Amino acid sequence: MIIAAGLNSVYVFRIADRSPPLPSMAGGINYSRIIQIVTLLVFALGCGVRYTADWESLDARPLPQWFDDSKFGIFIHWGVFSVPGFGKFSEWFWYWWKALKYQQEIEFMRKNYPPDFQYADFAKEFHAEFFDPNGWAEILEVSGAKYVVFTSKHHDGFTNWPSPTSWNWNSVDVGPHRDLVGELAAAVRKKNLHFGLYHSMFEWFNPLYLADAASGFKNQDFVFGKALPELVQLVKNYKPDLIWSDGDWTAPDTYWNSTEFLAWLYNDSPVKDVVVTNDRWGKGCYCKHGGYYNCADRYSPTEVPTHKWEKCQTIDSLSWGYRRYMKATELLTLPNILKDMMYVVAFGGNYLLNIGPMSDGMIPPVFEERLRDIGSWLKINGEAVYGSKAWRNQTEPAVAPLYYTAKNNSVYAVIFGWPPNQRLQLSLPKTSKATNVTLLDYPNMPLTWKPVKGGGLVISMPPMAASAGNAWTLKLEGAA
Repeated sequence: MIIAAGLNSVYVFRIADRSPPLPSMAGGINYSRIIQIVTLLVFALGCGVRYTADWESLDARPLPQWFDDSKFGIFIHWGVFSVPGFGKFSEWFWYWWKALKYQQEIEFMRKNYPPDFQYADFAKEFHAEFFDPNGWAEILEVSGAKYVVFTSKHHDGFTNWPSPTSWNWNSVDVGPHRDLVGELAAAVRKKNLHFGLYHSMFEWFNPLYLADAASGFKNQDFVFGKALPELVQLVKNYKPDLIWSDGDWTAPDTYWNSTEFLAWLYNDSPVKDVVVTNDRWGKGCYCKHGGYYNCADRYSPTEVPTHKWEKCQTIDSLSWGYRRYMKATELLTLPNILKDMMYVVAFGGNYLLNIGPMSDGMIPPVFEERLRDIGSWLKINGEAVYGSKAWRNQTEPAVAPLYYTAKNNSVYAVIFGWPPNQRLQLSLPKTSKATNVTLLDYPNMPLTWKPVKGGGLVISMPPMAASAGNAWTLKLEGAA
């Protein structure tokens, strides 16, 4: 009998025709029986704590609780594409310019750069001279976010860390000459925030990827020579709490070897107990396989999903990467963001809000202002967000917009717009004599309320508290 530990499971083999029978001692100890029991125990323990490289097993892994409790994170798109900072979805600039040959990008380059200028030349101008990771971390902390997802590599293939498989096309060899991933990871963790990494599986113009695509993805030279080695290195070197995979949709998960990677990640990696993953692991995986579901950019379900989900949203409505010519009217306002966030939280999701820093390493002041204002609102109202659950109703049609959440023995009603005549009627909460109602701005001031025949209650509101986001939270303790 041979007991062997493999990559994803414990394997037990018995070679019956070559193994002699195991003797029993005269004292009654049966070695054969002992080995059978030990073998069964090893096998059972292995099966109980390890995941196999198939979706049925991987999808059964419980999601680490920290993610559901966090509710709010910040997405950061930063890289070589931040230098031109041009076009709708500026992070796709190279593809728009060279693959699809969009006239807008062609004219931009013709007017502003020499005829022989290549996309790779932008990397020399990606200086990040004002990048202060501790300064970023301070802004991220005061925003109220509990996790950060930073771009390790976008579809152009440029890596924000010294990838050995991306020679001269990474942030240490060219441009900033700094390990941007490593520096930000250290700074963010000092603030006790969870650090995650966005990572593109494919690269538009990588010759290995293009050759694999030409083979109908029968060949996997890009996967084993570039994609998987980089993912493993990121996990081992930076130990991310979250992997936000993307750029997978051109090929099935079998091409990307996704299940094998995830089995290693969940079983043997240094982050196996805490890491969270999304659902972008191959064509057909969206909203079906993975840790939590993104489903699509800006995904907004109309019913509470049965699986944990996340909405990614961007402050600049026209781009994830920085745009040098963005206008104030194209940006989400604070009330817009808070309404969007509370819709997501009310429906049981997490809210991942994106910013695009400038190529010099500065977070645009308008983005910083939004983040600080969100944080100020969450300081007062975060009790209705962090660690909350979807209630039995998410909204109340008669009082719009309003979003409900729940936690412990309390129901929270987040209202947008102050009720006229200082009176607010809610028809859905079930009250009792023990129900206590407060406004989170005045947590020690119980509000007067009366039950309504047929259900619900009418609340006498206090003087209106100042709110830049035009949003307030009522806490109904003891309501159901």
